[in-house]
Amino acid sequence: MTDEGIRALWDTMTAGWARGDAARFASVFAADVDFVNVRGEALSGRDAVESGHAHLFATAYRGTTLSASVTLIRRLAPGLSLVHVTSEIAPAGVVTHAQAVVRHTGSPEITAFHNMIPKGPPQ
Repeated sequence: MTDEGIRALWDTMTAGWARGDAARFASVFAADVDFVNVRGEALSGRDAVESGHAHLFATAYRGTTLSASVTLIRRLAPGLSLVHVTSEIAPAGVVTHAQAVVRHTGSPEITAFHNMIPKGPPQ
């Protein structure tokens, strides 16, 4: 798996977000993904990620876009990478940082995902 292949997962996510398409957004996650959202809620499985985002796309984040910048790809083992991503939701101005584990033996997919809104720069 190339770095471009890993970055393509986030391209798919951002395209799904822009269309309000929760199924496309969630398609990059493993069926059994462990997903922690910015509120600290743990979601188990792709279906839960899709359902949660369908609600967001129909309510608070309707008509918004997501941009994502992969800032780190670290190979942990053959077929497994740690990925850090900074994202922004526009026009809401929400910036998030995510840490993900990507399995790339076969079709690449995100198997673990933890997203958070940073508190800000240290004082």
